[in-house]
Amino acid sequence: MNQNVNSITQKIIGSAITVHKELGPGLLESSYEACMAYELARLNLKIERQKELPIIYRGIKLDCGYRIDFLVEDRVILELKAVDKLDLFTRRRYYPISSYPNAKWDS
Repeated sequence: MNQNVNSITQKIIGSAITVHKELGPGLLESSYEACMAYELARLNLKIERQKELPIIYRGIKLDCGYRIDFLVEDRVILELKAVDKLDLFTRRRYYPISSYPNAKWDS
């Protein structure tokens, strides 16, 4: 399915809202992940779960243990977080993963 990023993210956000409305707060992240996988698959979006994200350093691929929750349509990285409160520390902790300029994965 060849879609633009805005269309993909719109479907992702809609799915996240659906999952949150259905489950509510307070569950483990794995519960939300399983439900998101169901919702995204129901929309016929191609997803890969728990995808390794190596760091490319000086042309060498290093496995540093990064795993993204979902790679959607080979274009959008989706990280789920189940926290009591999304504070400044939490936002700063996860922003660099989403903006990593040399993010590459093997297809």
